[in-house]
Amino acid sequence: MLELFAYAIGIMYSPGPVNLLGLNGGIQGKTKQNLPYFTGVAIAMLILFVSLNVVGGSLVTEESLPFVSAVGGCYILYIASKLISARIQIDNTKMEDSLSFKDGLVLQLLNPKGFIATLPIVTIQFPAAGIHGASSLFWIFVLCLLAFGAPTSYSVIGGLIGRRIQQPIYFRAFNVLMALMLAFVAIDIFHQNVYTPWFK
Repeated sequence: MLELFAYAIGIMYSPGPVNLLGLNGGIQGKTKQNLPYFTGVAIAMLILFVSLNVVGGSLVTEESLPFVSAVGGCYILYIASKLISARIQIDNTKMEDSLSFKDGLVLQLLNPKGFIATLPIVTIQFPAAGIHGASSLFWIFVLCLLAFGAPTSYSVIGGLIGRRIQQPIYFRAFNVLMALMLAFVAIDIFHQNVYTPWFK
């Protein structure tokens, strides 16, 4: 069981598009307003855990992963473009728009990291730990709470950083930096999960 949680925490709490957006929202002072986004992330993980638990590994195959990754990479680039074009309001140092439930749900459903997190847990680690049937629902719920906590913790950390900077140019620079990091994540997804399987 310890290995299961070590794996889940390691992959869910490492930097990725979902957590980077949480960090950015926290820096903009939007942790509370972004609670629907964090909830969307958790619900997406619930959907992934339950569906993969029911159908095993047949839902996401090696053949379908490049297509999911391509769509997910494009969506991450779309989110990056929204960050680049976002206008900053210096009214209590808050960004104009909050992230929505739909943003969190769609981003996590299209995030290959979500599949990478859930598939080994339900197909390998659950059976190895003797978790089957109804008992798996309890552990899925616990793991979804961890999924909610990942971008939330990044946002709280971002909020602590955001209180120390007050000039709009810092917020603008941070938005651009986060957008570039998201673009890097998308390019990495394309390279690892689309280009490599299809062209190498």
